[in-house]
Amino acid sequence: MIHLTTICKQHGAQILFQDASLQILPSTRTGLVGPNGAGKTTIFRLITGEEEVDRGEISCARKTVIGYFSQDVGEMAGRSVLAEVMSAAGEIVEMGEQMREMEARMSEPMADEEMAALLERYGHIVEIFEHRGGYDLDARAKAVLTGLGISEGDFQRPVESFSGGWKMRVALAKILTINPEVLLLDEPTNHLDVESIVWLEAWLANDYKGALLMTCHDREFMNRVVGRIIEVANRTITTYSGNYDFYLQEREIRRQQLVASFRRQQEMLAKEEEFIARFAARASHASQVQSRIKKLEKIERIELPAEQRIMHFDFPVPPRSGDDVLHLLDLGKTWQTPEGMEKKVFSGLTGTVRRLEKIAVVGVNGAGKSTLLKIISGRTEPSHGQISLGANLSTGYFSQHAMDILHPDHTVFEAVQEAMPLENIGVIRNLCAAFLFQGDDIHKRIANLSGGEKSRVVLAKLLAQPLNFLILDEPTNHLDIHSREVLLQALQKFEGTVILVSHDRHFLRSLVNRVFEIDHGEMRIYEGNYDYYLRRTGNPLADP
Repeated sequence: MIHLTTICKQHGAQILFQDASLQILPSTRTGLVGPNGAGKTTIFRLITGEEEVDRGEISCARKTVIGYFSQDVGEMAGRSVLAEVMSAAGEIVEMGEQMREMEARMSEPMADEEMAALLERYGHIVEIFEHRGGYDLDARAKAVLTGLGISEGDFQRPVESFSGGWKMRVALAKILTINPEVLLLDEPTNHLDVESIVWLEAWLANDYKGALLMTCHDREFMNRVVGRIIEVANRTITTYSGNYDFYLQEREIRRQQLVASFRRQQEMLAKEEEFIARFAARASHASQVQSRIKKLEKIERIELPAEQRIMHFDFPVPPRSGDDVLHLLDLGKTWQTPEGMEKKVFSGLTGTVRRLEKIAVVGVNGAGKSTLLKIISGRTEPSHGQISLGANLSTGYFSQHAMDILHPDHTVFEAVQEAMPLENIGVIRNLCAAFLFQGDDIHKRIANLSGGEKSRVVLAKLLAQPLNFLILDEPTNHLDIHSREVLLQALQKFEGTVILVSHDRHFLRSLVNRVFEIDHGEMRIYEGNYDYYLRRTGNPLADP
């Protein structure tokens, strides 16, 4: 379907690809992985024609419809949500109008030859219209919007009234609605809650028949959706048959084999070079020396790829808190709407958080998960009820909005130094390096950082303090899979208490030992891990 053959691509002094190749075949489900900056987004842009290769060939079957969802959704304004989604299918809508015009003409008298030509054109358009799902376009657009968490009551709302995260959902709905033959998805789960992620999994498995190529930081989503992995790294492209977990195992096997081959070659080269150096001056060995020199010149040297930089840190041992970290008693929250109306978020929340527990707060989008964390962290007051904090608590709070408190003119170094003003430069530099800010990176301005880099700065600021109670609202957003794993391992070893909201199911499965579910304004407590909660609630995700 789409073939990239021996491509070469360079951005400035950086060589992204050197004689690299990949294929996207019909109906395949492929995950695109690799370190930041390796060229994953460039692959998408080459396929869509936004960039061109320096050398090599890109071939694509004629009239292949490609849909590309990226994190840059552009401006959205002047339409309702439904109209914005339908605008992506303008070509299909136009075909429908042409069909209606042709049908009207068919009822008029005309010569046989003209009617035959009209019927032939009509049949051709109908075939394409049907193939592109034109007959159920409106129903599909509404179903996709609903699946992505946008209710029917919001279909006619102006799209500009939505936040950036919700606009991302509208942009994703546009791409899914056109039902392209090749679907390119760049981090489709970034702004989705668990319910929407589960819906997208099912849609890709049951409704979408084309070829998929995607990047994704959600490990479980990748494992459930893809059956093939394409790795972009070290100026080349490598294909693995299997899901993400298989890829990790197979890549490690290949790496060990490469290291073994490299060592054997180095031993052989050392022996040959020692022979040449030892006998180079002896006439009796001249022919053997020359033969070995020529042999070494012809050998293709094995190169070990550079090790990928991975975030590395452990939380320091915190001061001991009291056994009871906090009590919630009949807690409730009501927000004032812009129209002056009261909107009840939840009420009657009662429960206790105990020392060393790792608790997940779960519930559908809008249930009040983030609101509960804001109340616990003191960012907002409850409307009624009580919250009692335990003894000797040192609390750290992370949220996507916490990134907004970073001063845009500060450097990375200044932002981290703000959290540990008494430490020397070396300690601050080491902490920055643990979060992949090394060398001149520490002088980057906050305003120029990506979402993932800002997340790492906020996590570094948390680590700089002796905390024993962490309140984390979507801590994995914008972090790649490797960084998520490092954060997960650090939290597993953390000798304090954690309460968090996350849509990363692998993260929740691997960390939490208790679940607070907010449902229809009430809270239910499950005394077990995330899988226990799924089984008790009859969730189909309980059997991965």
